[in-house]
Amino acid sequence: MSEQDSFIDEVTDEVRRDKLFATLKRYGWIAVAVVVLIVGGAAWNEYRRAQAASAAQARGDTILAGLQAEAPADRANAIAEAGEEGDLGAVISLLAAGQSTPEDGLEAALERLEAVSGDTTLAPVYRDLATYKLVLMSGDAMEPAARIERLSLLTAPGAPYRILALELTAMAHVDAGTPDEAISVLRGLLEDAEASQGLRQRASQMIVSLGGEVDGS
Repeated sequence: MSEQDSFIDEVTDEVRRDKLFATLKRYGWIAVAVVVLIVGGAAWNEYRRAQAASAAQARGDTILAGLQAEAPADRANAIAEAGEEGDLGAVISLLAAGQSTPEDGLEAALERLEAVSGDTTLAPVYRDLATYKLVLMSGDAMEPAARIERLSLLTAPGAPYRILALELTAMAHVDAGTPDEAISVLRGLLEDAEASQGLRQRASQMIVSLGGEVDGS
């Protein structure tokens, strides 16, 4: 390689370095900004996770403390203080309602269940459970026809509480003075593959007590 070629190569390399430095000087801030955004985003995500964990722990502490209360109504009210929106709030409301008894806090429990049952923003499984518990805990305070109507929404094929809702429906028919309809529902339970052995036994006993006959008896 001649001295002229070597000189040209050196000049070419120097020009390339100058262009590289000029590019870095002009656009280097973009790379710095990207790094800052990545690091900042990771830090923000960690902060949010820590905040969520802290809030979850606080809710858990509130619920555990509430369960230590003596009176059922006090337990229910203390648990409800851990209230949250959305599906988590529905779970807390269901838990609070479950602490009440007919003698203590029933009215507040029914109000909580009614609120969850009618909230269309919640997952259907929570609304259905609230409706079932609402009918169950209301008992005779809810007219039989109203019970049957509310439970009819839970008896569709594939509904999670269908079998339990059908049993309550039969009991509501008994209270309504329509034993034939009750027997029809109970016989359907006897043939239902999803019904447990214990439920089938209860259905058979109810059929007999209503003057009906069970196949094979």
